[in-house]
Amino acid sequence: MSEQGKFITFEGPEGAGKSTQLRLLAEALRSRGMEVVTTREPGGTPLAEKLREILKTHRGSEVLHPETELLLMESARSQHAREVILPALERGAVVLCDRFYDSTTAYQGAARSIDTRMIGALNLFAAGYRKPDLTLVFDLDIESGFRRAGLRQETAGQYDRFEAENRSFHQRVREGFLEIARKEPERVKVINAEGTPEEVAGRVRKAADELFI
Repeated sequence: MSEQGKFITFEGPEGAGKSTQLRLLAEALRSRGMEVVTTREPGGTPLAEKLREILKTHRGSEVLHPETELLLMESARSQHAREVILPALERGAVVLCDRFYDSTTAYQGAARSIDTRMIGALNLFAAGYRKPDLTLVFDLDIESGFRRAGLRQETAGQYDRFEAENRSFHQRVREGFLEIARKEPERVKVINAEGTPEEVAGRVRKAADELFI
């Protein structure tokens, strides 16, 4: 591995199994003696986690407007990139991130209809102009994803603003991710999220191994 570390992001619609696959890949890479940093967005630092709480759970009489949502996402990312991601990459670690700026393009761009060109500029600015070396988009049909999400014990009974959106919103998110993959096939690899965790992990390892050759 080069002196500069490798940055792999995990993306996809709700219930696609990103978090499980991130954990499995982290275990596989650590078994090879690599330093692996696992993190998530929005969040990843104490300050960014406070913004995550607003983004994920806000409800009440005051509307959280799409534009506000976008800027809170980018603010959390700016802090996260500079406190966690960029320092880890500079020391040669592998960084695995559960969601990154492609989620912003899919959720706030494709699903909320905010100008994706502007989002692209904000994404890069907030990320310190560091793009992922590899992005894995876990693709799963919307209904299957919601069935999986409903079985998650760690979030059972918790309100999530994004999961509460209607099916057409989530279909636009899925299509947004697939469009990103069509536009950037060298960086973005679509992973079929159907099957057992072990089957999907095999597909992930195959895609990740190409990055370390």
